[in-house]
Amino acid sequence: MDPQKPAGAKIKITKNGPYLISGGVSLGKEVIGTNDDGESIKWEPGPTYPAQAQYALCRCGHSSHKPFCDGTHAKVGFDGTETASRQPYLEQARVIRGPTMSLTDAESLCAFARFCDPHGKVWSLVNETDKPAAREHFVHQTCDCPSGRLVAWDNATGQPIEPKYEPSVRLIEDPAKNCSGPLAVRGGVQLVGADGFEYEVRNRMTLCRCGASKNKPFCDGTHVSIGFSDER
Repeated sequence: MDPQKPAGAKIKITKNGPYLISGGVSLGKEVIGTNDDGESIKWEPGPTYPAQAQYALCRCGHSSHKPFCDGTHAKVGFDGTETASRQPYLEQARVIRGPTMSLTDAESLCAFARFCDPHGKVWSLVNETDKPAAREHFVHQTCDCPSGRLVAWDNATGQPIEPKYEPSVRLIEDPAKNCSGPLAVRGGVQLVGADGFEYEVRNRMTLCRCGASKNKPFCDGTHVSIGFSDER
């Protein structure tokens, strides 16, 4: 299910320091849009940053020049040790098979964006994918999951249903929870650990930028409970 690696699109994790992004990966913001009930239903594009061949993004959450690194990680003694599983996604995920589609779910990757919740939640919708409306909601909600925790699969072809993305990094904003979220990395950007380990290339993943995740380098939703903000 890995997308083809775009040439040169890479994120290098530095030891207890920032993410070094190279290969001309675009940077911008996206906002979690909600309905009247406060449910996450769409991505709303935000401003983009001027194109750069390479740049360094804050990983400790304390930079005064967010989203960029200003060296504060060294002053605060940031511990950026990578603790997340390095197994491929499918080895981490459980499978729920529905009538026409299936769902894979790697719960440890959850970034708490909540696109899975509307219409009775995707774990119920997968069992109704023989119904056109339920199938449409199921595909939409799984594809909007920024972390790639959730993936929809076509039972007939055995192939995943994935949105098409160019290599990019998006800073998630979550006004419904009054906080800033993780880095949404899209389009098959290669992630390299501080020790040189190459993580599985995926179409969607979310990287911690509040500094408090217990599943580094990936987001675990802690930004919500601590009220992390780009403005502070």
